[in-house]
Amino acid sequence: MSRLAAIGTRLRVAIVAMLISALFVPAGAALAQDAEGPLTVYSGRSESLAGPVLEQFTRATGIEVETKFADTAELAAILLEEGDRSPADLFFAQDAGALGAVGDAGLFAQLPEEVLRRVPGAFSDPDGRWVGVSGRARTVAHTTQGDIELPASILDFTDPAWSGRIGWAPANGSFQAFVTALRVIEGEEAAEAWLEGIMANQPVAYPKNTAAVEGVAAGEVDVAFVNHYYLLRLLAEHGEDYPVTQAFFVGGDPGSLVNVAGVGQMASTDQPEAAAALIDFLLGQQAQEYFSDTTYEFPLIEGVASDPRLPDLSSLESPDVDLSDLADLQGTVELLREVGAID
Repeated sequence: MSRLAAIGTRLRVAIVAMLISALFVPAGAALAQDAEGPLTVYSGRSESLAGPVLEQFTRATGIEVETKFADTAELAAILLEEGDRSPADLFFAQDAGALGAVGDAGLFAQLPEEVLRRVPGAFSDPDGRWVGVSGRARTVAHTTQGDIELPASILDFTDPAWSGRIGWAPANGSFQAFVTALRVIEGEEAAEAWLEGIMANQPVAYPKNTAAVEGVAAGEVDVAFVNHYYLLRLLAEHGEDYPVTQAFFVGGDPGSLVNVAGVGQMASTDQPEAAAALIDFLLGQQAQEYFSDTTYEFPLIEGVASDPRLPDLSSLESPDVDLSDLADLQGTVELLREVGAID
């Protein structure tokens, strides 16, 4: 073989080897090569809940993530202040209201229709600015000790018969999102009257929802207004004999609101492909199973089941409200202060 033919043979072998290697490079790895640096995520989900799924994303794709963890409402305010100068590539929020506020400011990029179609229409922004990744239903956790007859509506807990028996966490973001929905559904005056009625019943204020459910178990209160997954986490810790269960209201009652944790891609990101890869991952089977099996939320994509102790998501009779309309978080905070529920 001539020297020229040998060089040609080696060149062809090298090209074939490169093509074969390319077939086995994960899509995420290619995106990681395009990324100029770590993907910056502002997360209103806590580090203990969001951290593991973001680590799964890095392992699956090779894309590094730097996360700023803080309260969802606080991060929304920061993003509104930073505007298009924000270093954030994505906002991972614990409720749709905060996503709506940031979206209304024009700070999110339009998401592709194929991404939005992966979840039920009620759980994404009608204008395509954000998409839900897990469902969070409001419930009333209540004691199993004694004969407790719950009212037909969350609105009926203003009855003086419930005086001293109610636990809540009024400074919690999920409760404030519920109150925002109540303002939209029932009107400002009705929402204020409900809060005043609850306050007249001397509710026990807890710092967090977990503590409120624990208050039910300890006999401090009979009921607590919380999201559904807090009880399941405590059942996992204490066993099925834990003396608390929970009820879901029917008939589109405000107390049966199903909100979402969701994500929006910042319009100012300089890493749109890597940001899109994270959204795609959060809507994929691995992440959805994490939300179902570990955080006990409702998965939103087809083919992933929720915890068998929960009703099917499609069977919940959530009120007819556009989650994007729950953006006035500041108005809710001011109302809660006005009635004395928070400082």
